[in-house]
Amino acid sequence: MSKTTYTNPILPGFYPDPSICRVGEDYYMVTSTFEYFPGVPIFHSRDMINWKQIGHCLTRQSQLDLIGSKSSGGIYAPTLRYHEGRFYMVTTDTTGIGNFYVWAEDPAGEWSEPIQVKQGGIDPSLFFEEGKVYFQSNALHWNSKDGLYQSEIDLETGEILSGEPRFLWDGTGGKYPEAPHIFKRDGWYYLLVAEGGTEFTHSVTIARSRDIYGPYEACERNPILSHKGSRSRIQSTGHADFIEDHRGQWWVVFLGVRHSHYPLVHHLGRETYLAPMEWGEDGWPVVNGGELVKLNMEVDREPLASAPEGSATALWRDDFDTETLGLEWNFRRNPLEGSWSLTQHPGALTLSCLSANLDGIDQMSFVGRRHQHLESRTSTAIAFQPESDNEEAGLTIQQNATNHCEIAVTAREGEKVLLVRRRCGTLVVEKVVKDLTGEEPITLVVTSDDEWYHIGYQLDGGETTFVESVETRHLSTEMSGGFTGVYLGLYATANGAGSHNQALFDWFEYEDTTSQPLEEQGAKSQVDKKVSE
Repeated sequence: MSKTTYTNPILPGFYPDPSICRVGEDYYMVTSTFEYFPGVPIFHSRDMINWKQIGHCLTRQSQLDLIGSKSSGGIYAPTLRYHEGRFYMVTTDTTGIGNFYVWAEDPAGEWSEPIQVKQGGIDPSLFFEEGKVYFQSNALHWNSKDGLYQSEIDLETGEILSGEPRFLWDGTGGKYPEAPHIFKRDGWYYLLVAEGGTEFTHSVTIARSRDIYGPYEACERNPILSHKGSRSRIQSTGHADFIEDHRGQWWVVFLGVRHSHYPLVHHLGRETYLAPMEWGEDGWPVVNGGELVKLNMEVDREPLASAPEGSATALWRDDFDTETLGLEWNFRRNPLEGSWSLTQHPGALTLSCLSANLDGIDQMSFVGRRHQHLESRTSTAIAFQPESDNEEAGLTIQQNATNHCEIAVTAREGEKVLLVRRRCGTLVVEKVVKDLTGEEPITLVVTSDDEWYHIGYQLDGGETTFVESVETRHLSTEMSGGFTGVYLGLYATANGAGSHNQALFDWFEYEDTTSQPLEEQGAKSQVDKKVSE
């Protein structure tokens, strides 16, 4: 038998809480997005290894209103299911209406308006059986007993048909039992659950029952997936979803993180991983033969597709020569009308200097993409002439509103300058690194490795001058808090003042500069002295 080889994570960067479904030989997956808009990216694959984004599920403010959402608020974990010709995506809007679902016949097309389900908790899921639809979520601020709960609902209206939500299972004792998914196999209802919180003790447990409402008995081998206490570079594994492929083989997608430092911290966010799964003779699932999941996987299974779709390339470039932004781009919350344009100055992204800045939760001029690789190079060409000391525009490395670093064109005492700023909580340090004259072209540059972001610039296409280095750990989740990962963002702001000024970005490049296989990457750094596969 030939082998399937692939690299984890299959979706690198901030793509947490994966959920997957299959239609024939086509596979679809969604992940959570929190305060970023559009919400809930949807991907397509033929082999479950190479994924191509085909759209977002939540593209209109009527579907997702993130105005006023705090960092790591907004959209929590989604579930994707397919039933009788329709795709259903169910999730929690923690800023707005709570639990709801949308549907579409074409997953790349427009999705419906939200249908609310008035059951509390987060991480909702759907299970379809014999004309009935069951809705699962966890207990969070609405029930005195922790655990997973279920209701039968009307699929057209979201109305609960079964009275009060019924308790199913409270897990094995780990904190925050959540992310319930129900599967049926050989007459058993299996309840898949995440426990332990989303940090080091994150894990996947499972229970089963002959009745969909229980009682559920726990697997004696729980947790069926966890890296806690291991020396693997992959940690915090959990929040899983099962999928049976078109050849009858089972797989599991789940989130995990790659640590880049010792002490262990991560800054790219929670990423999506893939592992093979089998059903043991006792009827319980076994993930990856009971072994830890690796960054470089070799599986004794035939590849599912001979022509992978969406294979990644090292260099990604946007010349802003279309009328709509590519699917890789996100706004921070819903964008204000007039805050950005691709048509006002064709061939450039135009950002307006609004009052709001990177430090707050108000809508601002920000267009960003995920930082996905430990070793990378990002650059953008900016044209901006500040009219006051309040105005600035540039490139930010952002974890959240209170933890970010940027290189920006601004003014000081009326003179145009290049500024570097670091914010870590309430500590803010900034310095002028270059006096600028006139309207000379300038390219802003950020390179990265495991431990550092290196910030610099180019003038007139010359060599890069690096002016600051920032520790990646200062933008890690462990130091910054929250559930997201680093974004590389283009922004413009008037920092509280009124302005009609604009910044133009001519192009943007992001390159994966990884020079070694993942398991060898950074072999001389601190992390690999302490942590190994």
